[in-house]
Amino acid sequence: MCEYCGCQSLASIDELTREHDEVVRLISHLRPARRNGDIARMAELARRITTVLVPHTRVEEHGLFPAMAADFPDQIAALEAEHRQVESVLAEAADGVTPADPAWPDRLLEAMAMLRDHILKEQDGVFPAALATLGTEEWEAVDKVRAEAGTALPRPAA
Repeated sequence: MCEYCGCQSLASIDELTREHDEVVRLISHLRPARRNGDIARMAELARRITTVLVPHTRVEEHGLFPAMAADFPDQIAALEAEHRQVESVLAEAADGVTPADPAWPDRLLEAMAMLRDHILKEQDGVFPAALATLGTEEWEAVDKVRAEAGTALPRPAA
């Protein structure tokens, strides 16, 4: 997505961006599954999205966002609220369950549209702001959370 400010030169932001890219890739498979009436495929994609988002959200909410909350309290609170909304819809497909609620596929598509907008807010707003405002100690804290949380993605080839 964004490459204009140089924030992806930081390993922490690069990893978050790679996760965003994977989530967007997975989201792109939902509409065809919906058109085909393949709710089981939608549920499987929801679980794959969750797998990527669990460590991603942990890094944001326990590393990046706390470091930015004093300067951007309303924006961080709104982003965290969006995390909860997305998690709620994705959780309906947890543990191998294909949701029986006939409204779930549409709720999932709506939540994923919101997630795509959310990703743009982070990449076009939060990440460049973090690059401009966070110091070494704060980036080290973000890196520590990443080390604890891990990632669902393979490491990029050197």
